[in-house]
Amino acid sequence: MDRLPKIALPVIAVIIVLIILISKSAVTIGSGEAGVLYKTFGGGVVTDKPALGEGFHIVAPWNRVYIYEVRQQEVFEKMQVLSSNGLEIKLDASAWFQPKFEDLGRLHQEKGESYVDRILLPTIRSAARSVVGRYTPEQLYSSKRDAIQQEIFEETKKIVDGQYIQLNEVLVRDVTLPPTIKEAIERKLKQEQESLEYEFRLVTAKKEAEKVTIEAQGKADANRILSASLTDKILQDKGIDATLELSKSPNSKVVIVGSGDSGLPLILGNN
Repeated sequence: MDRLPKIALPVIAVIIVLIILISKSAVTIGSGEAGVLYKTFGGGVVTDKPALGEGFHIVAPWNRVYIYEVRQQEVFEKMQVLSSNGLEIKLDASAWFQPKFEDLGRLHQEKGESYVDRILLPTIRSAARSVVGRYTPEQLYSSKRDAIQQEIFEETKKIVDGQYIQLNEVLVRDVTLPPTIKEAIERKLKQEQESLEYEFRLVTAKKEAEKVTIEAQGKADANRILSASLTDKILQDKGIDATLELSKSPNSKVVIVGSGDSGLPLILGNN
């Protein structure tokens, strides 16, 4: 009986050590995450193998796993940039991005966990300054918002693609101009709109006048053609037809006593 405690103590110690080792060796990677393995005695960051995916993993207790979010993320940035004529513009933008899963080891080794602050944000700022500097405040305020957004995206993507970052979209959320410039642009746009409306009214009036002229010309041409086609015989026949119709009227007593100078019957008398 005295020997049992002496045997049990080493077994318990071994079990405790195993539990500690397993707890330090077990790594659980959550949904939308991936792990970069760092081998303390095996060359440091593992870059020639895929990152550790979601789920439970056992690694040597002397190694370490750095966990990264690999789902799409969003970062916001407020910037002050200059337009083509040197005016200060405030730009609010955001970027949708995610680290490239297949290059996660290299990203960790070369850029580190702060890659957003070290690489992505400075690149967005640089691209925004370059792009906005090509446009006037009027263009920024009105018609070029989509073009600016696309150009910032393309210039940023061209750089960060080589830095193991996948850029999905850049969104320009707000462009703020100096108040005096904004008011001047709004007045100019209003004047341009009023001018366009006035021109439209002039064009409409001109087209209406042309329509009336064309209709009048058509009637004149029709009358000329009709006059040219009427002969004395046709006029006489028309007159006879009209006289016969008039003679059928119940309100008139028609007496035909002869013909007039034109050769048409004469109608005398009515009630």
